[in-house]
Amino acid sequence: MKVLLIEDNRELTQNIIQYLSHEGIICEVAGNLFDAQDKILSYEYDCVLLDLMLPDGNGLSMLEIIKKREVRPNVLIISAKDALDDKIRGLDLGADDYLPKPFHLSELLARLKAIYRRSKLGGSDELRFNEIIVQLQNLQVHVHGKSLDLTKKEFDLLVFLIINKNRVLGKNAIAQHLWGDYTDNLSSFDFIYQHIKNLRKKISEAGGKDYLTTVYGIGYKFGDHQS
Repeated sequence: MKVLLIEDNRELTQNIIQYLSHEGIICEVAGNLFDAQDKILSYEYDCVLLDLMLPDGNGLSMLEIIKKREVRPNVLIISAKDALDDKIRGLDLGADDYLPKPFHLSELLARLKAIYRRSKLGGSDELRFNEIIVQLQNLQVHVHGKSLDLTKKEFDLLVFLIINKNRVLGKNAIAQHLWGDYTDNLSSFDFIYQHIKNLRKKISEAGGKDYLTTVYGIGYKFGDHQS
């Protein structure tokens, strides 16, 4: 999962990043509306953690920008502003949930996972594609009942591909989803090919079909029908 944290409190930001990173979640940060807008328009996220009280305005204005995105991230509002009208307005503008400060990081993680299950997985902790079964809670993948020994990046890549099945994914989009801001300093995306190659091999060795198509010059497509 890849999230964008829009929050100006540095201590809280560091605590959230450290906690979510330990849980295998990529967390990028914007400390104000200006930076947040730039990231939202440039990259794709699974969820946005949105504070309302930001240095350059009300965070609710971000919801209007998010609504215009072709691929819209989910939004979890995290704010000390617990007035009923702010909560209702945020939900009316498209936010998925509201978590008032202060909160426990474990509850934040639980809310994130719940939103992700509802929006991406139909409320389930299990992701299925033909003979491939992905169990998100224990990070296990089975093909025809055989367990695959995947690295964390290979697991995340497979989940990303299945969720976006039948959609062409550019190498940059894959890199951004798996590595976040770190990809800005990369000279090439050759490492993606290696992860794709390893994933294909492991699925094949377990008797699974190759659902991956290379779209030359662009990236990859995962689905039943290949050209």
